[in-house]
Amino acid sequence: MELYSRAQVVAFTVAGMAAAALATGGLFYVFSHSPSAGAGASGGAAVVPAYSEAEPSGSGAADWTVPSAAPVVPVSGDAPYTQDEKQNISVYDACNGAVVNINTKITGINWFLEPVVTDGGSGSGSIIDERGYILTNVHVIKDAAKIYVSLSDGTQYEAQVVGTDEDSDLAVIKFNPPEGTVLQTIPFGDSARLKVGQKVIAIGNPFGFDRTMTTGIVSALGRPIKNSNNRIIRNMIQTDSAINPGNSGGPLLDTAGRMIGINTMIYSSSGNSAGVGFAVPAETAVRVANDLLKYGKVRRGVIQVSLVQLNNTIAQYAGLDISRGVLVSRAAKGGNAEKAGIVQGTQAARYGTSIIYLGGDVITGIDGIAVNSIADYYSALESRRPGDTVSVTVRRNGRSREVSITLAEPEPSSR
Repeated sequence: MELYSRAQVVAFTVAGMAAAALATGGLFYVFSHSPSAGAGASGGAAVVPAYSEAEPSGSGAADWTVPSAAPVVPVSGDAPYTQDEKQNISVYDACNGAVVNINTKITGINWFLEPVVTDGGSGSGSIIDERGYILTNVHVIKDAAKIYVSLSDGTQYEAQVVGTDEDSDLAVIKFNPPEGTVLQTIPFGDSARLKVGQKVIAIGNPFGFDRTMTTGIVSALGRPIKNSNNRIIRNMIQTDSAINPGNSGGPLLDTAGRMIGINTMIYSSSGNSAGVGFAVPAETAVRVANDLLKYGKVRRGVIQVSLVQLNNTIAQYAGLDISRGVLVSRAAKGGNAEKAGIVQGTQAARYGTSIIYLGGDVITGIDGIAVNSIADYYSALESRRPGDTVSVTVRRNGRSREVSITLAEPEPSSR
């Protein structure tokens, strides 16, 4: 091993540093004078950093430029829209001002057993008349001590109930707009002409987010759906348009901005939108709303009988050959059922806390609609007026027969 003095070590170090400096300078000279170094050289393209500030002109460096950003397309009223987008925008502009947010107050009991007013539910509604009449669902305003409607301009008014109809889950409420106020309204469309696959638009206030629009299609028509009041609403419109809590009572619209349904319920395991929503058809809503505005209730024709829901227990005890339908326990003296030849029960029997009469006719159908339950019975008569004649199918002594009955006016306490 060779030993070096301190002076030799210093000399070797200085020499190495000088050699490294000379090598670096030489490499810089070669690259700066190569043909590919200039942006305009014919030998190849310039090497440009991904991003660098441009050198000041006259610096002698290559003419580097900052790469252009992606083009920005402004979204404005002048931007091109698809036909579908234009349709959505047009319907929303025409109708959202007529959709109201409904909030209720209900009366509860506090710890001291005192009545207190607390927040109730919320939902949607559609202004159908410039005088302040609003169409919504019964379950939106049920048990409300106070009803408040909020308009699209942010103003809020207290509303009163004009009439309710639990059979269709429809209600009409009214608020008094200030004099000179021009209210936007939604016209009714013809739900009888709807087709599966037709585009529909829903506007409502899901979870309190006011005037939210969703789109979808008519998924099915003529659905009989049982509502929360154990009533079967026939001819419901099924749609995949997102309907969430708060949408109830809001309009289901066609692409012309006409109300073809009233969003009423969803079927979901979570309670949120699962793509299966149902709306009461406009055909039903028009008839119900007209009656509520004119009479404060819906005038439906009735068969003047007392009925009992048939089940296996009653059927076996009475010796019947069927276990579905509604048993005629009593027929009103001189009523339309008695006049038509309907047979009432004659054998008294205790059923729970009630006395029923066995041996009468069992109603199994009305105008071709199967009647397996009380709910089916009321559903079959839902659209029938006093004075209408219906064909009633009854089971008597093991045989079915048809009886023609003219419907009567309901008693004031009926149902």
